[in-house]
Amino acid sequence: MRRKDLSTAVDEDENEINLTPMLDVVFIMLIFFIVTASFIKEVGIDVNRPDAPITNVQNEEENILIIIRPNDEVWIDRRMIDPKALRANIERLHAENPKGSVVVQANKASTNKMLVTVMDAARLAGVYNISIADNT
Repeated sequence: MRRKDLSTAVDEDENEINLTPMLDVVFIMLIFFIVTASFIKEVGIDVNRPDAPITNVQNEEENILIIIRPNDEVWIDRRMIDPKALRANIERLHAENPKGSVVVQANKASTNKMLVTVMDAARLAGVYNISIADNT
């Protein structure tokens, strides 16, 4: 009986898979890829880009700044303007500086109706370059 027990123990050892050689091969492959990856040089060309042309940046003085407050008050040049007089004021400022554009700083709490009113007045005054800025 004892002999039979020894044979079953030997059979169990033979049925196990030895993973040591496989791990050795994996580590050797890993080292190979790490070493070869550091020596690979990517091919490319050097590009000499031309300098960008100088653009004409408008000064803030050239722009007509219109501020819409949260309570729908309209301010131009630190003066509160009646919405009915918007067109006349924009025409006057645009006549002083025809290159200027209109910048509208509308507060988030202001209504869209007032923003549209200001934009319509600017278009009626002959200014079609209108920018909208956020004034929180």
